[in-house]
Amino acid sequence: MKVLMINGSPRKDGNTSIALEEMRKVFETEGVETECIRVGHMDVRGCIACGRCSELGKCVFDDCVNEFASMAKDADGFIFGTPVYYAHPTGKIQSFMDRVFYSAKSAFVHKPAAVISSSRRAGSVTSMDVLNKHLSISEMPIVTSNYWNEVHGHTPSDVEQDREGLDTMYALGKNMAWMLKCIEAGKKQELKFLKIKRE
Repeated sequence: MKVLMINGSPRKDGNTSIALEEMRKVFETEGVETECIRVGHMDVRGCIACGRCSELGKCVFDDCVNEFASMAKDADGFIFGTPVYYAHPTGKIQSFMDRVFYSAKSAFVHKPAAVISSSRRAGSVTSMDVLNKHLSISEMPIVTSNYWNEVHGHTPSDVEQDREGLDTMYALGKNMAWMLKCIEAGKKQELKFLKIKRE
């Protein structure tokens, strides 16, 4: 089992990284492989609604979005992380998710995922709401925790002292590992997903 963790922050070792690292440690103890992909520092273009992806089988802009889409096909779960800028996700991760979910939706269907955010004080819930819509419209089970999936702090040292936030990340990691194992057990029993479209 493998979880891809996507970091939408431009800062390599910022607050979002600390939250993702908290979950990575949980996944390691649960025997779940992880890989963290940073996109916040990359040049990510927004979707231009050209529709070429339906013809090409990939986004017309051949960058980190297509690279991630090919990785997503073999992944079992996903965590999307973003810092909060003006009460919304970063423009980079918003553009990244718009394009990858539009051009490669089949790589995500029926795979569990979660969105996390880091903020100084406010805007986390609205940011998560925006990104969670990518998951819900792609038939993905959304993994939850014991509180909103967020950490708070102005600096990394602040986040390291946010005990409640880090405990929430820990519980989120545990819940993700549990769901992955349940899905794996279902596959071994040859449990099939029900067809949604009417015959």
